[in-house]
Amino acid sequence: MVLSMRFAACVAMLVLLGGVGACGKPEPVRLGFVGGLSGRVADLGIGGRNGATIAVEEINAAGGVKGRPVELLVRNDEQDPKLALKAVDELLALPVDAIVGHTTSAMSVTTVARVSERKVVMVSPTSTTDELSQRDDYFFRVVAATRDNAARNAGYYLARGFKRAAVIYDLNNRAYSESWFKAFATPFLQGGGQLLSVSTFTSRPEIHFGELADAALAKSPELVILVTNAVDTALIAQQIRKRTPSVQLATSEWGGSEKLIEMGGRAVDGMLVSQYFDRNSTAATYAEFKRRYLQRFGEEPGYAAVCGYDAARLVLIGLQAQKGGEHLKQTLLRLGRFELSQGPLMIDRFGDAKRAIVITVVRDGHFEVVLGP
Repeated sequence: MVLSMRFAACVAMLVLLGGVGACGKPEPVRLGFVGGLSGRVADLGIGGRNGATIAVEEINAAGGVKGRPVELLVRNDEQDPKLALKAVDELLALPVDAIVGHTTSAMSVTTVARVSERKVVMVSPTSTTDELSQRDDYFFRVVAATRDNAARNAGYYLARGFKRAAVIYDLNNRAYSESWFKAFATPFLQGGGQLLSVSTFTSRPEIHFGELADAALAKSPELVILVTNAVDTALIAQQIRKRTPSVQLATSEWGGSEKLIEMGGRAVDGMLVSQYFDRNSTAATYAEFKRRYLQRFGEEPGYAAVCGYDAARLVLIGLQAQKGGEHLKQTLLRLGRFELSQGPLMIDRFGDAKRAIVITVVRDGHFEVVLGP
Protein backbone atom coordinates (compact mmCIF):
# COMPACT_ATOMS: atom_id res chain seq x y z
CA MET A 1 0.00 0.00 0.00
CA VAL A 2 2.81 2.38 0.91
CA LEU A 3 4.63 1.56 -2.34
CA SER A 4 1.45 2.11 -4.34
CA MET A 5 0.90 5.49 -2.74
CA ARG A 6 4.50 6.51 -3.47
CA PHE A 7 4.12 5.34 -7.08
CA ALA A 8 0.91 7.31 -7.47
CA ALA A 9 2.60 10.40 -6.03
CA CYS A 10 5.48 10.03 -8.47
CA VAL A 11 3.08 9.70 -11.40
CA ALA A 12 1.17 12.76 -10.23
CA MET A 13 4.40 14.76 -9.98
CA LEU A 14 5.46 13.71 -13.50
CA VAL A 15 2.07 14.70 -14.88
CA LEU A 16 2.31 18.04 -13.11
CA LEU A 17 5.80 18.68 -14.42
CA GLY A 18 4.73 17.62 -17.89
CA GLY A 19 1.82 20.01 -17.73
CA VAL A 20 4.07 22.86 -16.69
CA GLY A 21 6.41 22.08 -19.60
CA ALA A 22 3.53 21.90 -22.02
CA CYS A 23 2.31 25.32 -20.93
CA GLY A 24 5.75 26.89 -21.42
CA LYS A 25 6.49 28.99 -24.49
CA PRO A 26 8.01 27.04 -27.40
CA GLU A 27 11.58 27.84 -28.39
CA PRO A 28 11.53 30.52 -31.10
CA VAL A 29 12.88 30.10 -34.60
CA ARG A 30 15.79 32.52 -34.95
CA LEU A 31 16.19 34.13 -38.35
CA GLY A 32 19.23 36.33 -38.82
CA PHE A 33 19.40 39.34 -41.11
CA VAL A 34 22.66 41.02 -42.13
CA GLY A 35 23.08 43.91 -44.56
CA GLY A 36 24.45 47.42 -44.92
CA LEU A 37 22.26 49.58 -42.68
CA SER A 38 24.48 52.66 -42.80
CA GLY A 39 26.53 54.54 -45.37
CA ARG A 40 25.98 54.82 -49.12
CA VAL A 41 24.35 51.39 -49.49
CA ALA A 42 21.96 51.79 -46.56
CA ASP A 43 18.97 51.94 -48.92
CA LEU A 44 19.54 48.26 -49.70
CA GLY A 45 20.09 47.13 -46.12
CA ILE A 46 17.18 49.06 -44.65
CA GLY A 47 14.80 48.02 -47.43
CA GLY A 48 15.88 44.38 -47.16
CA ARG A 49 15.47 44.39 -43.37
CA ASN A 50 12.02 45.97 -43.62
CA GLY A 51 10.88 43.46 -46.22
CA ALA A 52 12.10 40.56 -44.06
CA THR A 53 10.26 42.12 -41.10
CA ILE A 54 6.96 41.94 -42.98
CA ALA A 55 7.55 38.27 -43.83
CA VAL A 56 8.24 37.45 -40.17
CA GLU A 57 5.21 39.40 -38.94
CA GLU A 58 2.99 37.60 -41.44
CA ILE A 59 4.06 34.12 -40.39
CA ASN A 60 3.83 34.95 -36.70
CA ALA A 61 0.28 36.22 -37.21
CA ALA A 62 -0.49 32.84 -38.81
CA GLY A 63 0.90 30.85 -35.87
CA GLY A 64 4.63 30.81 -36.57
CA VAL A 65 6.69 27.93 -37.94
CA LYS A 66 5.03 24.72 -36.74
CA GLY A 67 3.71 26.61 -33.74
CA ARG A 68 7.03 28.31 -32.93
CA PRO A 69 7.29 32.11 -33.10
CA VAL A 70 9.96 33.60 -35.36
CA GLU A 71 12.48 36.19 -34.14
CA LEU A 72 14.34 38.41 -36.61
CA LEU A 73 17.84 39.22 -35.36
CA VAL A 74 19.42 42.09 -37.29
CA ARG A 75 23.09 42.96 -37.81
CA ASN A 76 24.78 45.77 -39.79
CA ASP A 77 27.74 44.78 -41.99
CA GLU A 78 28.46 48.46 -42.83
CA GLN A 79 29.76 47.31 -46.24
CA ASP A 80 33.00 46.36 -44.51
CA PRO A 81 34.46 42.83 -44.89
CA LYS A 82 35.72 42.63 -41.29
CA LEU A 83 32.43 43.83 -39.87
CA ALA A 84 30.52 41.49 -42.18
CA LEU A 85 32.40 38.50 -40.78
CA LYS A 86 31.91 39.77 -37.23
CA ALA A 87 28.15 40.18 -37.80
CA VAL A 88 27.80 36.70 -39.28
CA ASP A 89 29.86 35.16 -36.47
CA GLU A 90 27.54 36.81 -33.92
CA LEU A 91 24.49 35.36 -35.62
CA LEU A 92 26.04 31.90 -35.90
CA ALA A 93 26.93 31.96 -32.19
CA LEU A 94 23.34 32.61 -31.07
CA PRO A 95 22.67 30.30 -33.02
CA VAL A 96 20.28 31.17 -35.86
CA ASP A 97 18.35 28.69 -38.01
CA ALA A 98 19.18 30.62 -41.21
CA ILE A 99 20.40 34.03 -42.37
CA VAL A 100 18.88 36.49 -44.82
CA GLY A 101 21.76 38.50 -46.32
CA HIS A 102 23.91 40.11 -47.46
CA THR A 103 22.54 42.93 -49.59
CA THR A 104 25.67 43.42 -51.70
CA SER A 105 27.69 40.82 -53.58
CA ALA A 106 30.99 41.93 -52.04
CA MET A 107 29.81 41.10 -48.53
CA SER A 108 28.23 37.81 -49.59
CA VAL A 109 31.52 36.71 -51.16
CA THR A 110 33.27 37.60 -47.90
CA THR A 111 31.13 35.39 -45.63
CA VAL A 112 29.91 32.52 -47.81
CA ALA A 113 32.74 30.22 -46.71
CA ARG A 114 31.94 30.88 -43.04
CA VAL A 115 28.24 29.97 -43.28
CA SER A 116 29.01 26.98 -45.49
CA GLU A 117 31.57 25.72 -42.98
CA ARG A 118 28.88 25.91 -40.27
CA LYS A 119 26.23 24.48 -42.63
CA VAL A 120 23.83 27.38 -42.10
CA VAL A 121 21.74 28.47 -45.07
CA MET A 122 22.16 32.10 -46.15
CA VAL A 123 19.68 33.54 -48.65
CA SER A 124 20.65 36.85 -50.23
CA PRO A 125 17.97 39.27 -51.36
CA THR A 126 20.11 41.20 -53.84
CA SER A 127 23.57 39.63 -54.36
CA THR A 128 23.95 38.59 -57.99
CA THR A 129 27.68 38.16 -58.68
CA ASP A 130 28.58 35.32 -61.03
CA GLU A 131 31.39 34.46 -58.62
CA LEU A 132 28.81 32.70 -56.43
CA SER A 133 27.00 30.89 -59.24
CA GLN A 134 26.98 27.12 -59.79
CA ARG A 135 28.58 26.36 -56.42
CA ASP A 136 27.56 23.57 -54.07
CA ASP A 137 27.51 25.63 -50.87
CA TYR A 138 24.93 27.01 -48.43
CA PHE A 139 24.35 30.25 -50.34
CA PHE A 140 20.97 30.80 -52.01
CA ARG A 141 19.42 33.85 -53.66
CA VAL A 142 16.11 35.13 -54.96
CA VAL A 143 17.44 37.14 -57.92
CA ALA A 144 19.17 35.91 -61.07
CA ALA A 145 22.92 36.12 -61.58
CA THR A 146 24.43 39.18 -63.24
CA ARG A 147 25.15 37.30 -66.48
CA ASP A 148 21.40 37.09 -67.14
CA ASN A 149 20.56 40.61 -65.99
CA ALA A 150 23.39 42.40 -67.77
CA ALA A 151 22.82 40.53 -71.02
CA ARG A 152 19.17 41.58 -71.06
CA ASN A 153 20.21 45.20 -70.59
CA ALA A 154 22.67 44.90 -73.48
CA GLY A 155 19.97 43.55 -75.77
CA TYR A 156 17.55 46.31 -74.82
CA TYR A 157 20.06 49.14 -75.36
CA LEU A 158 21.01 47.77 -78.76
CA ALA A 159 17.36 47.42 -79.73
CA ARG A 160 16.87 51.09 -78.85
CA GLY A 161 19.72 52.02 -81.18
CA PHE A 162 22.33 52.87 -78.56
CA LYS A 163 25.62 51.52 -79.89
CA ARG A 164 28.23 54.00 -78.63
CA ALA A 165 28.48 53.58 -74.86
CA ALA A 166 30.64 54.61 -71.93
CA VAL A 167 30.62 52.74 -68.64
CA ILE A 168 31.46 53.81 -65.08
CA TYR A 169 31.56 51.22 -62.32
CA ASP A 170 32.35 51.18 -58.60
CA LEU A 171 35.08 48.88 -57.27
CA ASN A 172 33.73 49.11 -53.72
CA ASN A 173 31.29 46.34 -54.67
CA ARG A 174 33.61 44.82 -57.23
CA ALA A 175 32.18 41.30 -56.95
CA TYR A 176 28.97 42.72 -58.42
CA SER A 177 30.04 45.64 -60.59
CA GLU A 178 32.90 43.94 -62.43
CA SER A 179 30.78 40.81 -62.89
CA TRP A 180 27.95 42.94 -64.31
CA PHE A 181 30.27 44.85 -66.65
CA LYS A 182 31.86 41.70 -68.08
CA ALA A 183 28.46 40.05 -68.56
CA PHE A 184 27.21 43.20 -70.32
CA ALA A 185 30.24 43.85 -72.51
CA THR A 186 30.30 40.53 -74.35
CA PRO A 187 26.77 40.57 -75.82
CA PHE A 188 26.91 44.34 -76.35
CA LEU A 189 30.07 44.12 -78.45
CA GLN A 190 28.85 41.01 -80.27
CA GLY A 191 25.66 42.87 -81.15
CA GLY A 192 27.59 45.69 -82.84
CA GLY A 193 28.01 48.02 -79.88
CA GLN A 194 31.15 49.98 -79.04
CA LEU A 195 32.60 50.68 -75.60
CA LEU A 196 34.20 54.09 -75.98
CA SER A 197 35.48 54.26 -72.40
CA VAL A 198 35.37 52.29 -69.16
CA SER A 199 36.06 54.17 -65.92
CA THR A 200 36.34 52.73 -62.42
CA PHE A 201 36.44 54.31 -58.97
CA THR A 202 36.09 53.30 -55.33
CA SER A 203 33.11 54.96 -53.70
CA ARG A 204 33.90 57.36 -50.87
CA PRO A 205 32.66 60.85 -49.89
CA GLU A 206 35.66 62.76 -51.27
CA ILE A 207 35.37 61.42 -54.85
CA HIS A 208 35.20 64.16 -57.54
CA PHE A 209 32.41 62.90 -59.77
CA GLY A 210 33.02 65.70 -62.26
CA GLU A 211 36.23 64.00 -63.36
CA LEU A 212 34.37 60.73 -63.93
CA ALA A 213 31.76 62.60 -65.95
CA ASP A 214 34.45 64.23 -68.11
CA ALA A 215 36.12 60.88 -68.81
CA ALA A 216 32.83 59.25 -69.76
CA LEU A 217 31.81 62.06 -72.11
CA ALA A 218 35.21 62.57 -73.77
CA LYS A 219 34.34 60.57 -76.91
CA SER A 220 30.71 61.73 -77.22
CA PRO A 221 28.84 58.51 -76.33
CA GLU A 222 25.14 58.05 -77.02
CA LEU A 223 24.73 56.20 -73.73
CA VAL A 224 26.45 56.35 -70.32
CA ILE A 225 25.90 53.33 -68.07
CA LEU A 226 26.48 53.64 -64.32
CA VAL A 227 27.09 50.42 -62.37
CA THR A 228 26.98 52.16 -59.01
CA ASN A 229 24.88 52.47 -55.87
CA ALA A 230 21.85 54.76 -55.94
CA VAL A 231 23.55 57.68 -54.16
CA ASP A 232 26.58 57.73 -56.46
CA THR A 233 24.39 57.17 -59.51
CA ALA A 234 22.42 60.30 -58.64
CA LEU A 235 25.54 62.39 -58.00
CA ILE A 236 27.30 61.28 -61.19
CA ALA A 237 24.12 61.87 -63.21
CA GLN A 238 24.00 65.46 -61.97
CA GLN A 239 27.57 66.07 -63.15
CA ILE A 240 26.90 64.50 -66.55
CA ARG A 241 23.71 66.52 -67.08
CA LYS A 242 25.62 69.75 -66.36
CA ARG A 243 27.96 68.93 -69.23
CA THR A 244 25.78 67.10 -71.75
CA PRO A 245 22.05 67.31 -70.95
CA SER A 246 20.95 65.22 -73.92
CA VAL A 247 23.03 62.03 -73.44
CA GLN A 248 21.05 58.94 -72.50
CA LEU A 249 21.79 57.68 -68.98
CA ALA A 250 21.28 54.16 -67.66
CA THR A 251 22.03 52.29 -64.45
CA SER A 252 22.16 48.66 -63.41
CA GLU A 253 19.83 47.06 -60.85
CA TRP A 254 22.08 48.20 -57.99
CA GLY A 255 21.25 51.86 -58.56
CA GLY A 256 17.52 51.39 -58.94
CA SER A 257 16.21 52.23 -55.47
CA GLU A 258 13.95 55.13 -54.50
CA LYS A 259 17.06 56.91 -53.19
CA LEU A 260 18.06 57.47 -56.85
CA ILE A 261 15.01 59.63 -57.54
CA GLU A 262 15.13 61.29 -54.12
CA MET A 263 18.74 62.47 -54.60
CA GLY A 264 18.93 62.75 -58.38
CA GLY A 265 15.91 64.92 -58.99
CA ARG A 266 15.60 66.19 -62.55
CA ALA A 267 19.07 64.89 -63.44
CA VAL A 268 17.82 61.29 -63.46
CA ASP A 269 14.61 61.99 -65.39
CA GLY A 270 14.71 59.81 -68.51
CA MET A 271 17.33 57.43 -67.05
CA LEU A 272 16.90 53.74 -67.94
CA VAL A 273 16.91 51.60 -64.80
CA SER A 274 16.72 47.82 -64.62
CA GLN A 275 14.84 46.37 -61.66
CA TYR A 276 14.48 43.04 -59.87
CA PHE A 277 10.69 43.33 -59.67
CA ASP A 278 7.68 44.61 -61.59
CA ARG A 279 6.01 47.59 -59.97
CA ASN A 280 2.97 46.93 -62.18
CA SER A 281 2.51 43.39 -60.89
CA THR A 282 -1.10 42.44 -60.12
CA ALA A 283 -0.13 39.36 -58.07
CA ALA A 284 -2.33 39.12 -54.97
CA THR A 285 0.65 38.33 -52.71
CA TYR A 286 2.49 41.42 -53.93
CA ALA A 287 -0.57 43.63 -53.47
CA GLU A 288 -0.98 42.43 -49.89
CA PHE A 289 2.73 42.83 -49.15
CA LYS A 290 2.68 46.34 -50.61
CA ARG A 291 -0.34 47.25 -48.46
CA ARG A 292 1.29 45.90 -45.29
CA TYR A 293 4.60 47.58 -46.07
CA LEU A 294 2.98 50.96 -46.71
CA GLN A 295 1.01 50.68 -43.48
CA ARG A 296 4.05 49.57 -41.46
CA PHE A 297 6.74 51.88 -42.86
CA GLY A 298 4.83 54.76 -44.43
CA GLU A 299 6.23 54.30 -47.95
CA GLU A 300 5.92 51.92 -50.86
CA PRO A 301 8.49 49.11 -51.07
CA GLY A 302 11.43 49.34 -53.47
CA TYR A 303 13.37 46.45 -54.95
CA ALA A 304 15.45 45.81 -51.82
CA ALA A 305 12.32 45.52 -49.70
CA VAL A 306 10.59 43.19 -52.17
CA CYS A 307 13.66 40.98 -52.42
CA GLY A 308 14.19 41.04 -48.64
CA TYR A 309 10.60 39.88 -48.20
CA ASP A 310 11.07 37.14 -50.79
CA ALA A 311 14.33 35.92 -49.25
CA ALA A 312 12.79 35.68 -45.77
CA ARG A 313 9.65 34.08 -47.17
CA LEU A 314 11.71 31.44 -49.01
CA VAL A 315 13.47 30.52 -45.75
CA LEU A 316 10.22 30.39 -43.79
CA ILE A 317 8.52 28.23 -46.43
CA GLY A 318 11.49 25.87 -46.19
CA LEU A 319 11.35 25.70 -42.39
CA GLN A 320 7.63 24.93 -42.53
CA ALA A 321 8.22 22.11 -45.03
CA GLN A 322 11.32 20.69 -43.34
CA LYS A 323 11.06 16.99 -42.49
CA GLY A 324 12.58 15.30 -39.47
CA GLY A 325 16.30 14.74 -39.96
CA GLU A 326 16.37 16.88 -43.10
CA HIS A 327 18.73 19.86 -43.33
CA LEU A 328 17.17 23.14 -44.45
CA LYS A 329 19.45 23.16 -47.52
CA GLN A 330 18.05 19.76 -48.53
CA THR A 331 14.50 21.00 -47.98
CA LEU A 332 14.96 24.08 -50.16
CA LEU A 333 16.55 22.07 -52.97
CA ARG A 334 13.81 19.43 -52.69
CA LEU A 335 11.09 22.07 -53.00
CA GLY A 336 12.77 23.94 -55.85
CA ARG A 337 9.72 26.14 -56.49
CA PHE A 338 8.45 28.88 -54.19
CA GLU A 339 5.42 31.15 -54.33
CA LEU A 340 6.87 34.56 -53.54
CA SER A 341 5.68 38.15 -53.86
CA GLN A 342 5.23 38.24 -57.63
CA GLY A 343 4.53 34.60 -58.37
CA PRO A 344 6.59 31.43 -58.54
CA LEU A 345 10.37 31.48 -58.31
CA MET A 346 12.52 28.50 -59.31
CA ILE A 347 15.94 27.63 -57.92
CA ASP A 348 18.36 25.10 -59.38
CA ARG A 349 20.46 22.49 -57.59
CA PHE A 350 22.98 25.16 -56.61
CA GLY A 351 20.40 27.50 -55.07
CA ASP A 352 20.65 29.94 -57.99
CA ALA A 353 17.39 31.65 -58.93
CA LYS A 354 15.66 32.24 -62.24
CA ARG A 355 14.08 35.69 -62.11
CA ALA A 356 13.75 38.06 -65.05
CA ILE A 357 14.56 41.72 -64.58
CA VAL A 358 12.25 44.56 -65.58
CA ILE A 359 13.58 47.65 -67.37
CA THR A 360 12.11 50.98 -66.36
CA VAL A 361 12.56 54.64 -67.17
CA VAL A 362 12.39 57.49 -64.67
CA ARG A 363 9.57 59.84 -65.60
CA ASP A 364 8.32 62.69 -63.41
CA GLY A 365 9.79 61.16 -60.28
CA HIS A 366 8.48 57.63 -60.86
CA PHE A 367 9.77 54.35 -62.33
CA GLU A 368 7.74 53.50 -65.44
CA VAL A 369 8.05 50.01 -66.93
CA VAL A 370 9.27 49.94 -70.54
CA LEU A 371 10.18 46.23 -70.77
CA GLY A 372 8.36 43.69 -68.62
CA PRO A 373 9.65 40.39 -67.24
